[in-house]
Amino acid sequence: MRLAALFSGGKDSTYAIYLAENMGHVVEVLLTFLPQSIDSYLFHYPNIHLTPLQAEAMGKHHILYPIAGMAEEEALNKALLEVAGTVEGVVAGALASSYQRERMKRAAEKHGLTVLTPLWGQNQGELLRQMLRNGFEIMVVAVAAAGLGRSWLGRILDEEAVEELEIISERYGINPAGEGGEMETMVLDCPLFRKKIKPLEKSMVWRGVYGYLRVERAVLVDKEEIV
Repeated sequence: MRLAALFSGGKDSTYAIYLAENMGHVVEVLLTFLPQSIDSYLFHYPNIHLTPLQAEAMGKHHILYPIAGMAEEEALNKALLEVAGTVEGVVAGALASSYQRERMKRAAEKHGLTVLTPLWGQNQGELLRQMLRNGFEIMVVAVAAAGLGRSWLGRILDEEAVEELEIISERYGINPAGEGGEMETMVLDCPLFRKKIKPLEKSMVWRGVYGYLRVERAVLVDKEEIV
């Protein structure tokens, strides 16, 4: 199928695109929504301003949709209406959130689009390991859960980090992949990227029990260059 992708720049939406294309589908356009704050229930917020750079790294057409002045579902419906004539389906990185999946499915079906959620129902720790094995470089950019402090902000996920997340999950009952909003990420490199993202300037926002890392400036660099 020809697909549009709901793209946040995080690990789940990017990996969903990777899996969809490995299945033989073609992702023709990336749709990114710009929520007004980190409190969005439907869309990713931290570093959403860098998704054009990630889209450039992938060489894919990219459309940004500001949400100011409209409900989140209204923005989703508007975006899918605009692409419904050029694609047959939409791929999303929904993993365990029925709230997100059902709203995306309802909006897509309204416009005759098939919904593809290749991550749905997978074991979250194993899914993180799959991403690492497939060459995904993932940086944590927001945390909002017991057991996840500010030291996680800016951390690059590796096997040790995944093991720690699984321990924290058992102790505090969080989703180890952050599907419940406990953690947000940004993909710096993956097989879809022709070049990788190099953060140059960062700032941290911490609000007592949660916070996020804002990448103020980043550039694309050749994959041989060390970040």
